Amino acid sequence: MELKVHNIKGKETDRKVKLNKSIFGIEPNDHAIYLDVKQYLANNRKGLHKAKERAEIAGSTRKIKKQKGTGTARAGSIKNPLFRGGGRVFGPRPRSYDQKVNKKVKKLARKSALTYKLKNKEVLILEDFKFSSPKTTDYLNIIKAFGLESKKTLLVTSETDSNIYLSSRNLKNSKVLINSELNTYEITDANNILILESAVEGIETTLK
Repeated sequence: MELKVHNIKGKETDRKVKLNKSIFGIEPNDHAIYLDVKQYLANNRKGLHKAKERAEIAGSTRKIKKQKGTGTARAGSIKNPLFRGGGRVFGPRPRSYDQKVNKKVKKLARKSALTYKLKNKEVLILEDFKFSSPKTTDYLNIIKAFGLESKKTLLVTSETDSNIYLSSRNLKNSKVLINSELNTYEITDANNILILESAVEGIETTLK
């Protein structure tokens, strides 16, 4: 399968890029996509929530009233969880939410997500470009040339380019990734994917 290469003004050029059918044209696996996205979101959770328990509360350890004869329940410490300001019973503690997904499943998920995007005509191949300096307006003009300014876009490059990254950083619906960082969540989250011509080979090499 082939896609025409577009320039940054949104016009088709006379060049075409051949896409590997084993990556962009497979039978999609929805469950693999679910597992990979679930892992991505889980691994991004910090898990730093913490509540102080009885032993961690600052307070006196003296017995606050006599054991018997008060007509009320026994109480040995002001840090008792039943009292206001006392420790919490079985409170949350820092933990890791990391999950594991096999490499083959992750590859299958990314191939499936790319296949869906290509079927829905949401993949565009862009000729390589550079910015001499970071400028949001220049990046926005490229997005506008394809009529995507109101949609979530993902630009995939072949290498880290700080000028392109910084130009896109202030745009809420735009994201830039290098091909080795491409993941299922970012693919499915974007409405349209713009892939630089030089990045196609890297994607196919990674997902072979």
